[in-house]
Amino acid sequence: MAEAPGVAGEDQEEVTSDQVLNVPNALSALRLAGVPVFLWAILAHHDALALILLVASGVTDYLDGKIARRYGLVTRLGQLLDPIADRLYIVATLIGLAVRDIIPWWLVVVLFAREAWMGVVQLIARRHGLTALPVHFVGKAATFNLLYAFPLLLLGDGGGWVAAVARPVGWGFAWWGTWLYWVAGLLYAVQLRRFVAAKGADPP
Repeated sequence: MAEAPGVAGEDQEEVTSDQVLNVPNALSALRLAGVPVFLWAILAHHDALALILLVASGVTDYLDGKIARRYGLVTRLGQLLDPIADRLYIVATLIGLAVRDIIPWWLVVVLFAREAWMGVVQLIARRHGLTALPVHFVGKAATFNLLYAFPLLLLGDGGGWVAAVARPVGWGFAWWGTWLYWVAGLLYAVQLRRFVAAKGADPP
């Protein structure tokens, strides 16, 4: 995902376009379409299908960004769809795992609180003319950790040696992902403050 115009975040600024139909956007749209199917699968205890959809989500999340940057296909639509798809998968997974008592509800609250924090940051960004914040490396690392954690925790909800191995590894990814998720949220706020200061406005 590219930077928002005029925001200093990644190592270099990427050019965005208004193109709609391209491969990265199609992959993001496909991920979005899979969210309700995934939520149904996990609540209905169709764990194999849920795992396949989670893995597919992680693969397409990697591919859409890689293809967009490699071939100059970064678009404003992609900047919008990519984080929405990431967050919807995280929300659907948290609800599904919590309903099935695989994770505690307090973890859901901690991660939802971060989403509320980012909602406030994005509202302030729009007040200053930014339609999207650039994706920070820490934010993507947090998302990848959580997307690895969830299938492992789901796999760990059972018996046998596979579940015994998957459970602690999944929790390791979950703790790292949660911590990085909040670090990324704070970094986005700092990034926005610097952008506003650079424009000569009062920092929010």
